[in-house]
Formats: sequence, structure tokens, C-alpha cells
Amino acid sequence: MIAMSDDVISELEAQERDLVFDGFSNADAWRLGCLLVEMAGELPVAIDIRRGTQQLFHAGLEGSAADNDAWIARKVRVVERYAASSYLVGRRLAAKGQELDAGMGVNPADYAAHGGAFPIRIRNVGVVGVVTVSGLPQADDHALVVSALKRFRSER
Repeated sequence: MIAMSDDVISELEAQERDLVFDGFSNADAWRLGCLLVEMAGELPVAIDIRRGTQQLFHAGLEGSAADNDAWIARKVRVVERYAASSYLVGRRLAAKGQELDAGMGVNPADYAAHGGAFPIRIRNVGVVGVVTVSGLPQADDHALVVSALKRFRSER
């Protein structure tokens, strides 16, 4: 079982090394957000893109709820604190038999190491923002974000 966990973690780390951009503007956030809405289709998700503390894009698709926005906020805090996707942080912790909790200096009511939030990383700068999806099982939230980022990069 650990080997499978190691494989997942390695794949998630590779995604983060690969999905690095040269810049990310407000217009980029809009295009990426619209792409995510298109790719989500009729899925009951909320989509959020922010740079720093500024929310640049938000959409609540049919079937999503305010609870998805609360999950987004918790996932975003994980990316901001650990400079890694919320899914990668969660998988790393699970591989060690740990959870994100007060023992790690965080309140689980404010942080969620569940898939769906991915760092917007700028080459030679670092993490400047977060793109998040909430509403599906965590692996699916993560996969939708990664698919959209790959497509967005290829269309730039």
C-alpha cells in the first residue's frame, strides 16, 4: 500500500514541477476560470481563482452550495501555508499516518488537506495564487484543476 501512496505522491509532485507559468494576469484568471466552467459542464462544483488575497474568478455551478465555498477557503489556506496542492499535502500526511490538525499548528476548521486547490506558480518567483474546485470527490476535484491547467498552458 505504501508503494501506491509513493506513486501517487510522485505523480502529484511531478504535476507541480510541470505546471509552472511565466506569468499570470487577471485576464489569465478569467480565461482559466471560463475554461474550468466549460470543462466542468454540468458537474455540481464551485470554482475559485485568486492571486494573493484577491479573488479574480468565482463561479458556483448548478448543484453547488455555499458549503463548497467554505471548502474552497479551507483548501486555499493549505496551498498558501504549504506552497503545494491541497491534495499533495493530504497524500503526504496520509502516507505518514498523520492528519492536518492542531498538532501541526492549524485548526482543521480552517484548513482542509483535501484535493482541489492547486498553486499558481510563477517561474523564478514561486506561488502567487491558487485555483480551486470543490464539489466532487477530492481526487476528481484535483484532476479537473490539473486538466484545466494543462489545457490552459497548451492554449497560451
